[in-house]
Amino acid sequence: MKKTLCLRAAFVSAVFAALVLFLPQGPAHAADKGQVVVYNWSEYIPQSVLDDFTRETGIKVVYSTFESNEAMYAKVKLLRGKSYDVVVPSGYFVDLLRRDNLLRELDHGRLSNLGNLDPKMLDQEYDPGNKYSIPYMWGALGFAYNSKFVPDGSLTRWDQMLDPRFKGKIILTDDLRDAFGLALRSLGHSVNSKAPEEIKAAFEFLVKLKPSVRVFDVTAIKQALISEEVWMGPIWNGDYLVALEENDRLRFVFPEEGAVLWADSFVIPIGAENVDNAYIFIDYMLRPEVAVRCIEEYKYSSPNLKAVALLPDELKNNSILVPGDKELKNAEFTTGLGETLGEYEKYWEQLKATQ
Repeated sequence: MKKTLCLRAAFVSAVFAALVLFLPQGPAHAADKGQVVVYNWSEYIPQSVLDDFTRETGIKVVYSTFESNEAMYAKVKLLRGKSYDVVVPSGYFVDLLRRDNLLRELDHGRLSNLGNLDPKMLDQEYDPGNKYSIPYMWGALGFAYNSKFVPDGSLTRWDQMLDPRFKGKIILTDDLRDAFGLALRSLGHSVNSKAPEEIKAAFEFLVKLKPSVRVFDVTAIKQALISEEVWMGPIWNGDYLVALEENDRLRFVFPEEGAVLWADSFVIPIGAENVDNAYIFIDYMLRPEVAVRCIEEYKYSSPNLKAVALLPDELKNNSILVPGDKELKNAEFTTGLGETLGEYEKYWEQLKATQ
């Protein structure tokens, strides 16, 4: 009987082992103490930084990416905050995620490098007191144009994109908040307007602009400007600086009506399984020497004052990478819209559907 029990136990163990081999692997099974599961924008943290984090801490980074806030939000909501330990949404989606109870309230005492951040970048309307989010990068949506086709210095305003000579020569961001943001600023309204008549006016601005739009896109804006498929288009300041390295005829404008500002932040989903490792990862990313490497690689603005101080002079003194009061005059951060978001989405779908 004892031998039979041993054989049966061995058989059960073998079957269990075989089943384990065929279980789905990936974020949903990421409870391993030795890892942190990060869900982030593509091209946003250098691989060398992730490798060095693992080398120093022994924590493996399971890294996956998204191309839009909407895609990120849909997945996090579907999974009810499980499967990921650190996510990097934009500010207005921090607001949406916290309202949906999908974020873990943060213990600031576990973030020794929090003091490196610019107080001006903290306590934003989308997350008062930074109870749920810690800013990672920020930037401005202005627009770029090619001085080969457009006289240098001739464009200073959003509404100049309506000029008929640009018909078919513009690429427009395929991002609802960016597109409506530039339209609202061009009309003198807040990028976070909840007034129905102002939202409608912004929609009508975009309808007028659409004949000049060759394509709506988010990921291909840099390449379209570099390759001169288009003459101009709204672009994030970091993407512009990368594009400039490939085409030195490109120019960037902080529009007089005001740039649209954004901030992307680290959050810990409510269902995170590796919470301790999430804090270790976020605190590591807040180190000045780490933040510098991210800035130098992707050219986005940083809320990390100590990191900015470590930048080489050509970057530290670059007013596109480190904009001052002059560049940010009339600029405004996007925040949550609450139920009004549905009004924007209705007009956005109409805009995309119009011929």
